[in-house]
Amino acid sequence: MTSQDILLNTADGYKLSATHYTPQQAALDPTSGRAQYIVIGCATAVPRGFYKRFCEFAASLGLYAIVADYRGIGGSKQGSLKGFKMDYADWSVQDLGAAVQYAHERGEVYLVGHSLGGHALGQLPDPSLIRAAYFCGSGAGWAGWMPLAERIKVWCLWNVIGPVATTLLGYQPMSKFGMGEDIPLGVYRDWRRWCSFPRYFFDDSALDAKVIAAKFDRVRMPVAACVSTDDLWAPPKSRDAFFSGYKHTNVDRIDLTAVELGVEQIGHMGYFRKEVGAALWPQIMVWLQKSGLKTQA
Repeated sequence: MTSQDILLNTADGYKLSATHYTPQQAALDPTSGRAQYIVIGCATAVPRGFYKRFCEFAASLGLYAIVADYRGIGGSKQGSLKGFKMDYADWSVQDLGAAVQYAHERGEVYLVGHSLGGHALGQLPDPSLIRAAYFCGSGAGWAGWMPLAERIKVWCLWNVIGPVATTLLGYQPMSKFGMGEDIPLGVYRDWRRWCSFPRYFFDDSALDAKVIAAKFDRVRMPVAACVSTDDLWAPPKSRDAFFSGYKHTNVDRIDLTAVELGVEQIGHMGYFRKEVGAALWPQIMVWLQKSGLKTQA
């Protein structure tokens, strides 16, 4: 397996830092004879390096993998976030869209997403480029689905800390709260608004949200949505509320427990940590194989 840092060009002209993983021996699609790509849909405020071990695991099975930092995050950050103009949807439409297009030009595409990744699929310029999608920790984000203690923390984030911090700094300093990297004001603004609804943007009556929700009617490929019962941000009820917006495909809803995976905790970030991955990642590949993925024995 080898990896190479590359630049992706988005449709609106932004340059993204990405990493392309190449297997030692590629497993080709049995029908088309093309290479097979796993595209990673990163979570909000999480840089691409967090998914390195999963990409290496995919490459060990003969799969190519591509993961990019969203604009304003990690290697795709260009200067100060103060005054940086963007909408939350740009990460899905433009940035993940560029990674999917890059992979599609080179092979068959499968999407593995974390949190935001599940929100992104319907927003892609052409979801039909994806053969199948597997999501981890994707939910509606509404605090009402969370346990009481987490609900209080999130309420404070949205209604006290966030408004003060963004007013003073011009962006949301997530790193100060131990919640990943800092995010642009536009991301914080949209994220906060959509998290005020039980079904996220599917319940938002604003025109931009209605446009986004309508795009999910194009999602027809096989989809899996797994969450851990100890995921405070995306417990099963939150997952079910959000994926009710996927009206034209059957979503395979998978509930995980730390006990069944032989670990102490999974939480919202554990899906892509190696301790959890030792048990979970082979399960992801087995599920994708049911939708046509071919891996090396």
